[in-house]
Amino acid sequence: MRLIVLDTETTGLDFNDGHKIIEIGCVEIINRKITNNIYHQYIRPNKVIDDKAREIHGITNEFLEDKPVFSEIINQFIQYLSDSDLIMHNAPFDVGFLKKELENAKHDPDLIDGRRNVYDTLKIARDINPGKRNTLDALCDRYSIDREARDRHGALLDASLLANVYLKMTMGQTNISGLSETSKELQRSETQLIDNRKQRVISADKEEVADHQNYFNK
Repeated sequence: MRLIVLDTETTGLDFNDGHKIIEIGCVEIINRKITNNIYHQYIRPNKVIDDKAREIHGITNEFLEDKPVFSEIINQFIQYLSDSDLIMHNAPFDVGFLKKELENAKHDPDLIDGRRNVYDTLKIARDINPGKRNTLDALCDRYSIDREARDRHGALLDASLLANVYLKMTMGQTNISGLSETSKELQRSETQLIDNRKQRVISADKEEVADHQNYFNK
């Protein structure tokens, strides 16, 4: 079973206001094991990044000047996703932006959610722990995932953290009372695939760390 954990960074909070995706990060999970097959892409939005958004992810328009626009990366991105189900935290946010980008580029927006399952870890976390904080940072702390490197948001880093959170959040889940029907379906399919091999944690390589630091320096 192949799953893709996906995260985006954007120029602002609402695609209906013309905001665009500036970074996509994806991590692959096969049979509950994180692989080294990642997808990471910065994107030139041709849109000024909001100050509040820049404070969150640290990405500047100057850093993105030489990056491709979304239409130039669509084929590679969709090929990477293939027909795999997707995992996102607060999925409506990322899905909305991705569908809008596809629509703007004259591609079928249903490529994102019309032909695959999209699982929202925020919704799953709320089903499992109602009333608790369920931000990515809170889930990392709850499931003992090291987030020391997360001084700012970054699509690939956040996707990697979420992949590890998801595996711990769904590991050995046998009591599914109170979960939504979507969460129950996901839990049933995932518990059938649990084995005893050690989980892997993806770290950025030297080139990715240098690239990440470069836009802070700018």
